[in-house]
Amino acid sequence: MPGDERGRAGRNHWFFLAGLRAEPERQVDLSTISHQLRNVLRLKQGNVITLLDGSGSAFPTRIDALTARVATGLVLAKEPVRSEPVIDLTLYQCVLKRERFEWVLQKGTELGVSRFVPVISSRTVVRPAARLLPKYERWSAIVREAAEQSRRGRLPVLDDPLHWDLALDQGEGVRILVWEEAGANSSVSDRGVCEADKVALLVGPEGGINKEEAVSAISQGWRPLSLGPRVLRAETAALAAVTVVMTMAGELG
Repeated sequence: MPGDERGRAGRNHWFFLAGLRAEPERQVDLSTISHQLRNVLRLKQGNVITLLDGSGSAFPTRIDALTARVATGLVLAKEPVRSEPVIDLTLYQCVLKRERFEWVLQKGTELGVSRFVPVISSRTVVRPAARLLPKYERWSAIVREAAEQSRRGRLPVLDDPLHWDLALDQGEGVRILVWEEAGANSSVSDRGVCEADKVALLVGPEGGINKEEAVSAISQGWRPLSLGPRVLRAETAALAAVTVVMTMAGELG
């Protein structure tokens, strides 16, 4: 049937909707995403999309009306999202230049980061913290779109920025400091990460973490981790570290 074909084609599109209250056989308002449905994706009445409320559930929804004035859908079912990682990973990322920081947000979301915390260290380019706040609307959109694209069931949290000393007091579970000078002092084990429910990663800015900052972090219980003998860009180090942790936790197969 033509309608079945349209439904299968549209099912690939996932959308997080703020305040969504969805139950099977209930009508939902799609007006906040109507422009994207009509003008960007060129979907039509009868297509099936997937809505998410951030709780870990997905709601296949048939578009019942999609015009310039009206956009509604009928929720068809409630399904668990099985792509969410078991481990809760928080990335404390020292703020980078615009494109690089946005890259970390996007790819970190795809890899399974649960929470992002921008950090201001001695070598951070953008400071003070107040200068970061206008960027949050764009950052939040990047995280949401990456979560939709990668079919996450929960939207990663984007926290307020913290200065380095305050960030050191944060973090739960296994706390890991990514430091290029860690070398043989790396003290992160596969078993320790695999058995943890929560992991915190702390990654420096362009120019790296100075020795005083690293010593302070280690003295407060952050475990140093080296990513090998090569010098990595800050955004590369962040994503490599996330990949290492997710691999240790068994989240990448």
